[in-house]
Parts: sequence; C-alpha cells; structure tokens
Amino acid sequence: MTRPVDLKYSPSHEWARIEDGTVTVGITDHAVEQLGDLVFVDLPEAGTAIGRGDAFGEIESTKSASELFAPFSGEIAEVNSGLADDLAPLAADPFGTGWLIKINISNPDEVSELIDLEQYEELIAREGDH
Repeated sequence: MTRPVDLKYSPSHEWARIEDGTVTVGITDHAVEQLGDLVFVDLPEAGTAIGRGDAFGEIESTKSASELFAPFSGEIAEVNSGLADDLAPLAADPFGTGWLIKINISNPDEVSELIDLEQYEELIAREGDH
C-alpha cells in the first residue's frame, strides 16, 4: 500500500488530512498491520471538544488494544459510525473509507507538531530496528 504524500502523520501512527479548517483523522496502514485482526473501535460522539494529544477513542484487535490520539485541538464534527458494525474498511482502506473522525480545527498552528510522509517512514524504519 502506498501511503499518501499529502497527509500529515503523528508519531503515534495517526494520519491527518487537512481541508478548509477541518481535519479527517485515521490510523495508518502500519498501525493496522501492527494491531492485526481488528475486533472493536470506540469513537467519541460528534460535538465532543478535544485537545491535541488527547485520547479520543480506542481500537482493539485480537492481540492488543491501543488508544487513539487527536492530532489537533477542536470539536469532533463527524464520526465514521459505520466502523462500529464493520471494521473491514479500516483494514482494507485505512487512508480512505477507513477514516475515524473529522475535527473542526481550533488551532491550525498545531500542524507544526505533525510530520510528513518521509519523516513518518523514517520513524517506522527506526521502530523496526528495535
């Protein structure tokens, strides 16, 4: 799977697609691969206020559970509620139909805390060395 170059990434393996003051957030293919068989995702309600770095939910697989972290502060505008019943889109298309939440950004400057694709791939390579 080719990772999109136009996204921003976080060291905790979330991706962010920024469009007109809203950011779509998901987890990367690498995170999906590390988790294995996904069994459950717990996402917040739309309208929830969130701070950058706050846990906004949890994803569980047959082997572990991981918290999901917000790459931006703001208000949750939309939740991909279909994932509650069917996690297949998350596994098959993590950068597309497998998105998790959309946030109305309150502080666009927080983008400086995220990394680009090249930096993210270097991070994965370093993790693989441990």
